[in-house]
Amino acid sequence: MESLPPRHLSDHEYTRLLGFRAGLRRFLRWSEERAAEVGLTATQHQLLLAIRGHADPQGPTIKELAAYLCIRHHSTVQLVDRVEQLGLVVRKRGEGKDRRVVRLRLTEHGEDKLSLLSAPHLEELHRLALVAGLSEPVAATAETP
Repeated sequence: MESLPPRHLSDHEYTRLLGFRAGLRRFLRWSEERAAEVGLTATQHQLLLAIRGHADPQGPTIKELAAYLCIRHHSTVQLVDRVEQLGLVVRKRGEGKDRRVVRLRLTEHGEDKLSLLSAPHLEELHRLALVAGLSEPVAATAETP
């Protein structure tokens, strides 16, 4: 496959890219600080959100969580092990022919931790969208395999 020559960007486009990336980094730093305030790492917070925000009411699988978090399967298992030890999530094995499928659910304690973080995050995203001149924050979705 032949690669196309790079397109030369205008000064304005570089400025917009810088503003977006800097804003994204500031949001991520802000988010890490909020997670730490409730005793979580940023990745643990993201895991709780991925479990709670998953569309299937039975909960996501490890494979689905790995896709949401953009990390490898074994890293996801280790993360789930640590968060399970904290009492934030439980594993639920499928029934019947789905016995090999393990899905995750938040515990009440996990729901409480996530709840402490969710409203401030939505408020911050809304603030950032207004600052950036967007009418609504951009929704992120994970590609599920």
